[in-house]
Amino acid sequence: MADGVQLSRRDVVAATGLLAAPLVLGLQSARGQQAPARGTVLGQPGRMPGRDAMGPERAREGDVSQLDPARDGKLDADRVSSEAHEAAKLKNPTEMHPKPPFRKQPQEWPGLASRMTPVPDHGEQSYRGSGKLIGRKALITGGDSGIGRAAAIAFAREGADVCINYLPFEESDASEVVQLIEAEGRRAITIPGDIRREEFCKQLVDQAVEGLGGLDILVNNAGQQVYRESITEVSTEQMDSTFHTNVYAMVWITKAAMKHLKPGASIIVTTSIQAYDPSPHILDYAMTKACNAIFVRGLSKELAPKGIRINGVAPGPIWTPLQPSGGMSQDRLVTFGQDAKLGRPGQPAELAATYVLLASNDSSYVSGEIHGVTGGNPTA
Repeated sequence: MADGVQLSRRDVVAATGLLAAPLVLGLQSARGQQAPARGTVLGQPGRMPGRDAMGPERAREGDVSQLDPARDGKLDADRVSSEAHEAAKLKNPTEMHPKPPFRKQPQEWPGLASRMTPVPDHGEQSYRGSGKLIGRKALITGGDSGIGRAAAIAFAREGADVCINYLPFEESDASEVVQLIEAEGRRAITIPGDIRREEFCKQLVDQAVEGLGGLDILVNNAGQQVYRESITEVSTEQMDSTFHTNVYAMVWITKAAMKHLKPGASIIVTTSIQAYDPSPHILDYAMTKACNAIFVRGLSKELAPKGIRINGVAPGPIWTPLQPSGGMSQDRLVTFGQDAKLGRPGQPAELAATYVLLASNDSSYVSGEIHGVTGGNPTA
């Protein structure tokens, strides 16, 4: 735990698994200074919700005088017990989430999760934290939707402050993520911009560090995927855009972050099953995902002696805006995920625990590895 980080009642409950007496302590930065306003955009102060803005439950939680430890403790215990039992129930993974066929639903690139049918599950209702990342500070690219959004929600519920990057078009999705992070009492920093530009990548890291008060977790997640029927349709401009988004930006952002990362820090890269079993219609994307995997394995050899871990996650077919916004044809979208052994696409929420694992001390002896979350299709 970083020096100077004071814990809220939620932190105490999450970290210990016990119901603490009502306690509210101000969240401060690792320097002992008052935390900056949440919802900051490009380093400019955003709104800091007051007690009333957080709703009656949070207002009540913030006022010790109005709490009855015995009564509220029992209510919390009953609720937590019920949720825990529900989460622990044996469930058939082939039936847990929607299966194809899906309807055609073309979107303008880069797409919005809020316009998808069905809307992806990022863990908004299901992810339950346990204090694994209390006091950590995370930067996630592509954090407005999809896998990045699921990681942002999970990190916040595990106790981390989170900065997300996304394209300006995705502001409406990003604002929802900010609300979800702030609902956990965490700082949410938003820095929209195009990571295909090297100068912006440097600014992104600097502004994230300034807003968060440091950097412990870096998630290189943002990606571009464009469906083409034939290699003859892949233009140089498309290749440049895909490689700049998926490969160059990863390198630029990681380079800029290195001076801020201390022993114990974690870097996570979203690669893909496409690095191992490439599809011919997204060949340039598959090439970049192979680059991501090589980057993880190669850089781990440099970073291990410094006490910094880097790992990758290789998703299979995941239900995100990447798909309807040009990542595949509308005809193929109808049957998306049916070739996975589990017979359906994965939901972003199903990857959240893997990102938490790789960001936390639970994986302290893991570096240079690629973790497959593919619906049963092998990555080796």
